[in-house]
Amino acid sequence: MEFINHLVWHDGKLLGIDWSVWKIIGWLGNAVFFSRFFVQWYATEKKKQVVVPQAFWWLSLIGSVTLLSYSLHQQDSVFIFAYAFTWIPYIRNLMIHRQNKAARIVCAGCGQKNPPQANYCPHCGEKLAK
Repeated sequence: MEFINHLVWHDGKLLGIDWSVWKIIGWLGNAVFFSRFFVQWYATEKKKQVVVPQAFWWLSLIGSVTLLSYSLHQQDSVFIFAYAFTWIPYIRNLMIHRQNKAARIVCAGCGQKNPPQANYCPHCGEKLAK
């Protein structure tokens, strides 16, 4: 038991890490960024087709901005460059998602929302009014 305690807490460090507010921000950014893979995996398994849900892009944006903040604080040019531009496609994908959601056509027959390019409702088969 003493050996495990020594591994977890040693020389005033938890897990050998010298914790600070910025270290917590960096680890939080990593956790948020990493969690997006579980969100995408779950959505894909649920639909049995490759799906990238809106939450994936939000987690990507929040995680990368948090990691960019941390890397700016650390003044690490490699780390800064790694996250300096990643937010651009994340925001663009969120914009596209919002535009697509707003353009959906509501079926008069069953009330289901359908993609703007659909001609017939896949739920009830009724022709969609455009």
